[in-house]
Amino acid sequence: MNDRTHSFLSGGRILPAGVRGDMTAAELIEEAFTAYNGARLREGARLLVRKMLAVDVTVGMSLTGALTPGGYGRSCLIPLVEAGFVDWIVSTGANLYHDLHFGLGMTLHHGSPFVSDVELRRAGVIRIYDIFFGYDVLLDTDAFVREVVAADEFQHAMSSAEFHHRLGRYVTEREKLLGTAGSSLLAACFRAGVPVYTSSPGDSSIGMNVAAMALTGSRLAIDANADVNETAAIVYAAKRSGRSAVVILGGGSPKNFVLQTEPQIQEVLGLPEKGHDYFLQVTDARPDTGGLSGATPGEAVSWGKIDPEQLPDAVVVYADTTLALPLLTAYALARHAPRPLKRLYECREELVAALRAAYLARRSADT
Repeated sequence: MNDRTHSFLSGGRILPAGVRGDMTAAELIEEAFTAYNGARLREGARLLVRKMLAVDVTVGMSLTGALTPGGYGRSCLIPLVEAGFVDWIVSTGANLYHDLHFGLGMTLHHGSPFVSDVELRRAGVIRIYDIFFGYDVLLDTDAFVREVVAADEFQHAMSSAEFHHRLGRYVTEREKLLGTAGSSLLAACFRAGVPVYTSSPGDSSIGMNVAAMALTGSRLAIDANADVNETAAIVYAAKRSGRSAVVILGGGSPKNFVLQTEPQIQEVLGLPEKGHDYFLQVTDARPDTGGLSGATPGEAVSWGKIDPEQLPDAVVVYADTTLALPLLTAYALARHAPRPLKRLYECREELVAALRAAYLARRSADT
């Protein structure tokens, strides 16, 4: 065997043992996920545990798709947050709205995607594919949001992280009252000091209710500039003292909002940087249709979003998030001890001040 042949055949031999009934999820991933997207999921799980969860790595996560109404906030995301495995989040507003149902003690039910939606409408039942819940769940959640944002502490412009932190405190108190503690992702992020952003604050029922309150004189406004600067400041600080990792669940606007932090630092602010160090994405989109454009690791390098020297530490798992997320969560919790909480929410002003100082110093040097 010549050297070139040997280099191509240097990978481990594919010779898995039989799957056993007593295997843990982590053991199943290690021993049976041997090829195709199973192997990509194993690579992603190993990347997460062996590199992304190092103490000096700051982990950002984006959330799209209807994860929380399916219970994935409670089953997967909250354990990850509480273990210190997620340091900041960008989510669709819809995920955060439906998360509220759980903290408020409302019930969602298993259903069938093969029923008449006309009949469901007549019965006052809302359907999210195979998830059913009563129309009153929406009305009662809307009423809760409007009641909360009417409070004096909400009567000013703020970043979406500040808004969700304040909202999370109210949900935490409601959980205590109802005995539903551990049900809401927003409440868990409040307790852990994890800032939660939404890239399209008007594009959800939470935003709709905030807009409705503006008609009554509410002065609450979500400051998009603050969101851009805070998220860029988090990544800039992460790269000054350690490394930055992104976990992208799905696509959409939250995906780009997490990734655009690096072009904001490099292209717009003109500060020297190379890109995120670690990249793990779970998606069922394709780049050739435009659904994944700009977010494959290779394309992300061309934008400055990913450090080109770190491409070996970039994994895309082409799979349904609802399949991959529980497996990744189980693997991470089994193979890595909890990390100290970074509590980035409480550092936001300090981090933005450091970013501002660096930007102004760069501008001054150019004049």
